[in-house]
Amino acid sequence: MIWNREMETMKRSDLQALQLERLKWVVNYCYERVPYYRDKLDKARVKPDKIKTLSDIKYIPFTTKDDLRDNYPFGLFAVPMKEIVRVHASSGTTGKPTVVGYTKNDLNNWAEMVARIAYAVGANSDSIVQIAFGYGMFTGALGLHYGLEKIGATVVPTSTGNSERQLMFMRDFKTNTLVSTPSYALYLYEVAKEAGFPLDSYNLKLGLLGSEGCTPEMRDQIEKTWGMFVTDNYGLSETGGPGLSGECVERDGLHICEDFFLCEIIDPDTGEVLEPGSTGELVVTPLTKEGIPLLRYRTRDITRITYEPCRCGRTTARMDKIKGRSDDMLIIKGVNVFPSQIESVLMGIKSIGPHYQLVVRRKGYMDTLEVKVELTDGSLLDRYSEIESLHNNIKQRLKAVLGLDAKVTLVEPKSLERFQGKAKRVLDLRNQ
Repeated sequence: MIWNREMETMKRSDLQALQLERLKWVVNYCYERVPYYRDKLDKARVKPDKIKTLSDIKYIPFTTKDDLRDNYPFGLFAVPMKEIVRVHASSGTTGKPTVVGYTKNDLNNWAEMVARIAYAVGANSDSIVQIAFGYGMFTGALGLHYGLEKIGATVVPTSTGNSERQLMFMRDFKTNTLVSTPSYALYLYEVAKEAGFPLDSYNLKLGLLGSEGCTPEMRDQIEKTWGMFVTDNYGLSETGGPGLSGECVERDGLHICEDFFLCEIIDPDTGEVLEPGSTGELVVTPLTKEGIPLLRYRTRDITRITYEPCRCGRTTARMDKIKGRSDDMLIIKGVNVFPSQIESVLMGIKSIGPHYQLVVRRKGYMDTLEVKVELTDGSLLDRYSEIESLHNNIKQRLKAVLGLDAKVTLVEPKSLERFQGKAKRVLDLRNQ
C-alpha cells in the first residue's frame, strides 16, 4: 500500500540530493520574495549561496509562531494575493492568529501528502470517510478532504457538532473510516451507546485521528470500543496542515514526506541541533511552499526521528508520536510533566473513563497539580473501601511515572466537559 513508490521508497542519497536542491531553492525564494527573511538572513550574514550542504541549514535563524503573528496577516506571503487561492488561520486564542496562504501548486502538493498517509494505512477508493473536523479556517478538515478525494475515497463532510446526526450518517451511509480528534471518537461512542442502536449497525474499520495527541493507551481504548484500526498523522497549519507525516499499517512511527519537508531535532533550550536518534524539539523547513515559505520553523513539539527503513518498504524517515509540547510542559514542584504521561497512566486503569482534566494551581510559591478523573459507574462513590482503593491506586501509579504527588479527584460519570474539536485537558488557575 504505497501511493507514490518513487518518492516513498527513494534511496536516501537520492532523497538527500533532492532535499538539498529544494532547500537551496526555498532559501533563495525567501530571500528574493519576502522582505522579512531578507532582513533576517542579512543580519545573520547568510546569503543563499552559503547553503551548499544540508547541514548548512544550521546557519539559518529559526522562525517562530510569534514571527507569523508579528507579520499578521500577509507580511510573510511570497506572492501577490491574486496568486493565493486559499487562506487558513489558527484559532488565535492567545492573540492574533497565524495566517497561511496557498497557491494552486501548494494545494496540489498538500493533497499529494495526505493521499500518501491515508493510503499507507489502508484508505482507498472503497473508503467512505466521514470527516468530523470543523470545516472553516482550521486546516484539518479541508486538508484531509482533498487528499482523500485524490485516492478516490468517498468523502462525507459532516464537520463537527450534532453527534446524533453524525451517528445517523454513519449507520445509513455505512461509513467505514472516521476522521476526528481521538477525544471526539470516544465521545461519539458514548453517544452511540445511548442512541439505542446496536453497535453492529456501524461499519467503522479505520480511524484517521489527529489534531490532538493520542497516546497508545487512548488508541487502544478507541479500538476496543469501536473495533476499528486507529492511526495517527501529524501536521501544523504553519507548515501547510495535515500531511507532514503519518503512520503506515506497521504503526512504527510516522513517515515524513521528506521530499516536501526537511526536519531537524534541536535542544529546545539551546537551539543546538541534536544527533540522529535524539529526542528534542522538531524543527521543520517546508521545501516547496510558494504562498508562505518558512525557514526552520520551531514547532515546539517534542519527538524523535529515526532513519532506518520501515518494514512496510518505505525508506522515508519516521518520527515518534509527539511526546508533548515544550511550551505545554508543566513544571510541578520542579518536575517536568507532560499531559501525555498522565493519560498513559489513566488509560490503563479499570473503573475510570477516558475523560480527565488537569488543574494547575499555585499555593504560596509552589505549583500544585490536581487530576480529575471520571468514574464509569457513579455508584462506586457510595462504596467507600472500593473508591479509596481506586483512588490510592491511581495516586501511586501517577507518582511512579511522574515522580511527584498529585491530588486525585474522582468525579461522577459525564461530569467533565466533552469537546468536539481539540480537547482542552489543562485548566491553569495559577494567575487567578
